[in-house]
Amino acid sequence: MGSAFFWGAVSGFAVLLGAIVSMVIKIPRKVLGFIMAFGVGILIGAATFELLQDAMEKSHIINTVIGFIAGALTFTILEAVIAHHGGKHRKRSNQHELVKEESSNQNDSGLGIFIGTVMDAIPESMMLGMSLIGGKGVSLLLLIAIFISNIPEGLSSTTGMLKSGQSKGKIIFLFAVVTIVAGLSALFGYVFLDNASLGVISIISSFAAGGIITMIGSTMMPEAYEEGGGLVGLMTAFGVITSILLDQLG
Repeated sequence: MGSAFFWGAVSGFAVLLGAIVSMVIKIPRKVLGFIMAFGVGILIGAATFELLQDAMEKSHIINTVIGFIAGALTFTILEAVIAHHGGKHRKRSNQHELVKEESSNQNDSGLGIFIGTVMDAIPESMMLGMSLIGGKGVSLLLLIAIFISNIPEGLSSTTGMLKSGQSKGKIIFLFAVVTIVAGLSALFGYVFLDNASLGVISIISSFAAGGIITMIGSTMMPEAYEEGGGLVGLMTAFGVITSILLDQLG
C-alpha cells in the first residue's frame, strides 16, 4: 500500500515542481509548448496502450466503449463547469491572456484552477494504483506520461493563480495538497479495486482513458500549438513513439 501512495505522490509532485520552477525561472513559451506537446504524445500512447488495450483484454469491447464514452462526457461536463469559474487557465501558459476576470472574481478563478488540477490528478493516479494490483511494479509508461504532462500544468497554473491574486505560499500549499491527493487516489485505486471484477476494472480503465483523451484535445493540444508553433506535431510524434518504447520496456 505504501508503494501505491508513493508513486501517486510522485506523479502529483510534478505539478508542485512545475509551480516552484515557474516562480524562480522564466521558461520560454516555445519550450513550454514543446514540453506540453511531448507530454500529449506520451499521454495518447498511455491511454491507448496501457488503458484501452488493457480494458479490452480484461472484458468485452462493449464495456470498453461504454467506459470510454462516459469518461469523455464526464470530463467535458466537469470541464465546462470548472472553466466557468476560471479553472480553464490551469493548462494555459500564455501569460498576457491569463485570468482577465475582474477583481471580484479573482479568488473564484484561483479556486477553479486548483479544483481543475485536482480533477485531473485523481483518475490518473488511480490508474497508477491499479497498475500495482497483483504484485506488479508500477506502470512505467503511465508514471512518466503523467509526470511529464503535470509539469507544464504546474507552470501554467501558477501563472494563472498568481494573476488571480494568490500568494506564492498559498500556491505552494495548494499544490502540496494536490500531491497528497494524488497519493491517496493511487492508494484508493490499489486497495479498493484489488478485488474488483475484470468488468469493473475494464470500465474504470476505459473511463480514465476517455477523460484523458478529452482533456488532451480540449486543453493541451491547442495550448501546445499556440505556444510551440508547427514543430509541436513532431514533438507529439516523438511522444507517441516514446510511449511505445516505454510500453515494450515495461
